[in-house]
Parts: sequence; C-alpha cells; structure tokens
Amino acid sequence: MVRFLIRVAIFLGTAALGLLVAWILLPGFDIEWAGFLVAMIVFAIAQSLLSPLVSKLAARHAPAVLGGVGLISTFISLLLATVIANGLRIDGLLTWVLATVIVWLVTALGTWLLPLIFLKDRPREQRRARA
Repeated sequence: MVRFLIRVAIFLGTAALGLLVAWILLPGFDIEWAGFLVAMIVFAIAQSLLSPLVSKLAARHAPAVLGGVGLISTFISLLLATVIANGLRIDGLLTWVLATVIVWLVTALGTWLLPLIFLKDRPREQRRARA
C-alpha cells in the first residue's frame, strides 16, 4: 500500500512539475492558481487512464504509432484538463505542440527516475544487510 501511495505521489508530482515547466517556458500556456490543483488532478487521472488505452489501441490498429503513445495520451490529457478545469488555458498550435512535448518529457523522466530513488528493491537491501 505504501508503494502504491508513493507511486501516486510521484505521478501527481510529475504532472504538476510538467505543467509548471510548460507554464514557465511557453507564453501561450496559462495556469490560474485557483484551478491549478483541479487541472493537475484531471491531467494525472486522464494520463494514467489513457496511456494503457491508447497503447492497446495503437498496438492493435496502428503499430507504427506505438512510439508516440505517451505524446498522444499527454495531448489528450492536456485537452481534457483545459476543457474540464478552468485553471488551464493553452493558446495556439505551436504552444499545444510544445506543451505536449514538455509535459510528456517531464512526466516521463519523473516517472522513470523517481521510483528508482523512492521505491528501491527492499528485499534485496534486506538480504545485503543480513550478509
């Protein structure tokens, strides 16, 4: 249960960080602080639900798209977050493209690297401690 909660915290944290980095770097990417929490939660939930779905659909119908699954699910999640939450606004095609890439990159790196730090293999550590 603790590992699950750590993974949820990592996913929410990387979603927040990705949105903040895009907000800092892109002039057409606006976050209203009052709705930021809602936008972050909507984005994180949509991303976690859409990634496996888009991956499965791409594998079945368009295997060539499989490498872009993360980008596609990030774009759809950003779209849902802008529609559902009033705290996020993205203006212009270039901003949409760049925001998708930036948020995808930050969340991908975070969800890949942070578990290595916070979710170490505990049984292996315990075996080493006994030896």
